[in-house]
Amino acid sequence: MRHPREVLLGAQAATGFLPVCDHYSGVEARMRKSLQLQADMIEEFGTCVFDVTLDCEDGAPVGGEAEHAAMVVALATLASDKARVAVRVHAVDHPAFESDMAVIAGNLARTLSHITVPKVESVEDVIKAEQALLAASADHLPLHVLIESPAAVHRAFEIAAHPRVQSLSFGLMDFVSAHGGAIPADGMSSRGQFTHPLVVRAKLEIASSCHAHGKVPSHCVVTEFNDTEAMTIAARHAREMGYSRMWSIHPSQIRPILEAFAPTEREIEDATKIIASAARADWAPIGFEGKLHDRASYRYFWQVLERAHQTGRALPAEAKIYFQTAVR
Repeated sequence: MRHPREVLLGAQAATGFLPVCDHYSGVEARMRKSLQLQADMIEEFGTCVFDVTLDCEDGAPVGGEAEHAAMVVALATLASDKARVAVRVHAVDHPAFESDMAVIAGNLARTLSHITVPKVESVEDVIKAEQALLAASADHLPLHVLIESPAAVHRAFEIAAHPRVQSLSFGLMDFVSAHGGAIPADGMSSRGQFTHPLVVRAKLEIASSCHAHGKVPSHCVVTEFNDTEAMTIAARHAREMGYSRMWSIHPSQIRPILEAFAPTEREIEDATKIIASAARADWAPIGFEGKLHDRASYRYFWQVLERAHQTGRALPAEAKIYFQTAVR
């Protein structure tokens, strides 16, 4: 039996499947709680439904970067083999970048799912980060990069094309601040970030660049972390704008993100029937409820099932088999 990933994915199709939520924490107590919550939810859902990114950029005190990096290494080694743990290092032009990469990538090469690099302005920055990975004997690790300035948005397609890059994230607050007051503070709010034209344009460019190169677009934060309704609405807007992943900065934001990005039961049911029928037909065209389906639409329905798995949704037996036997 050929796996749908082998048959359906290729040119003009996203090939990277990541959890839909990326949870950030930079203070030791919160990092520990995040790793424990991840372990608890792996037990609950049977799969890792969100990444934990341990933060050096905003988490490390000035002058204490080396100590913070060492603490991150110690914490990451506590994670189970089912966990997905990443680290955000300092930007490539920061004095702590090289030591961050040497210590973190050097000690956690077989533990981390990826490394996130902030304030990437160009492909040259990606190459610097890649060289640091090679120097740390962590050449297999993917890079996730943050796009945080107008110039970086302009170069998003070039950055997304680099084979080391797995995902692009939008750095909302730095992007707004980079405009010298031309974008009001409301542009950083849960509602304003979806209405200000410059912010919306940047989000669409980043999402489009990712889809053009089969990478994962990751949506920015919602700072109103106590407002569950605002989080839910923002996550739905993020999906509408082409994002397949979103940041969380508080544990209360994780489940709303999972809910917003999860397919409905009806979508899962239809996708299962179509993929099962396609497999029985050796992926030749089929008819389903009076409509013709072929590999172009099979790809879409397979991705519905991928998203259902990523969000911990119950799958019918005919779909579940693909996730029990698949090796990523």
